[in-house]
Amino acid sequence: MKMKTLTVNGIIAALYVAVAMALPFLAFGAIQFRIAEMFNHLIVFNKRYIFGILAGVFITNLFSPLGMYDLVFGVAHSAISLLLVILIAPKLKTLVQKMILNSIVFTFTTFIIAYELLLVFELPFFLTWLTVAAGELAVMLVGIPVFIALNKRLQFSKLLD
Repeated sequence: MKMKTLTVNGIIAALYVAVAMALPFLAFGAIQFRIAEMFNHLIVFNKRYIFGILAGVFITNLFSPLGMYDLVFGVAHSAISLLLVILIAPKLKTLVQKMILNSIVFTFTTFIIAYELLLVFELPFFLTWLTVAAGELAVMLVGIPVFIALNKRLQFSKLLD
């Protein structure tokens, strides 16, 4: 891996952790709005952002009240979702389409988090899936205009070149 790619991904991971931990009460649990999930949109600009995103999720989940469960299920949720987007997004034409796809994939796959919460807290699976998915969808949809605006300034697709 190139030094520039490693450095940018380190910065992404650090930003993910900082944003998530700024409001930790929103980052964990059955009702969550982990603002840092907006960083998942970076994957539509360049698949090499996967390293920084996953590192950010892993480090953030080290602080989770769910312990090892969140390290396994939370990172798995992100990894599976990111890989699905990497596979499907190239078939779409516009950046907005790719970001909407990303939002839908991440929202749908929150069943992984709902299952985790079922195991840990014995919360009802479908209700938990609904609440976690609603938070994920809200954050991801708000993230679309945010990352489009940031991209105009930072040019995410060229940042790792």
